[in-house]
Amino acid sequence: MKIFLDTADVPTIKKHFASGLIDGVTTNPTLIMKSGRDPEDVYQELVDLGIPDISMEVVGDTVTMAAEGARLVKKFGKDKTTIKVPCTPDGLWVCKQLSKDLIKVNVTLIFSQAQAILAAKAGAKYVSPFVGRVDDNSFGGLCLVKDIAKVFREHMVRTEVLAASLRGVRDVGRAFEYGGDIVTMPPGVFEKMYKHILTDQGLELFDKDWKEVQSHTQ
Repeated sequence: MKIFLDTADVPTIKKHFASGLIDGVTTNPTLIMKSGRDPEDVYQELVDLGIPDISMEVVGDTVTMAAEGARLVKKFGKDKTTIKVPCTPDGLWVCKQLSKDLIKVNVTLIFSQAQAILAAKAGAKYVSPFVGRVDDNSFGGLCLVKDIAKVFREHMVRTEVLAASLRGVRDVGRAFEYGGDIVTMPPGVFEKMYKHILTDQGLELFDKDWKEVQSHTQ
């Protein structure tokens, strides 16, 4: 099981990566640019932090995406760079070309089992079914994760299922239960994974008991 953060906020990533529980980051260059930053400056900071897997999105036609993906890999390193492409005919063509050079590709915007199969055939390292967006359209996002994981398992496909667009802690647990290999989530969801009301109550009881023990030994 791997946990990725879906953000490009470097201070937040740094804080949570220090926990030893984060395995990678998925980024959105559009959101980075809206924040006033250059995406490649952010990528470099994440590389310098030691983030082991960084999904970097490319856009454009086939030639542009393929060239940009190869350039990013050359600049930031094949071991840490994953190129993110959409599940379109152009995106899958780029995935096929990059995967021939052993470049990791994350095919995103997956909304059906059929799309995931095409992405796996194109050599994707990861497929990213969008759980929340599927739910928004009145069919089960987590069931999609389950269906993809099942067909990959039955056909011994090496492509990993990266459940994306998760909106709550319950989705995280279910995504893994249904066979997902990786989940990516906003930092707020990751932070909530630590919390449970019974844990809080237990800590209060431990503190109370400890104070009573201390009062008796003084």
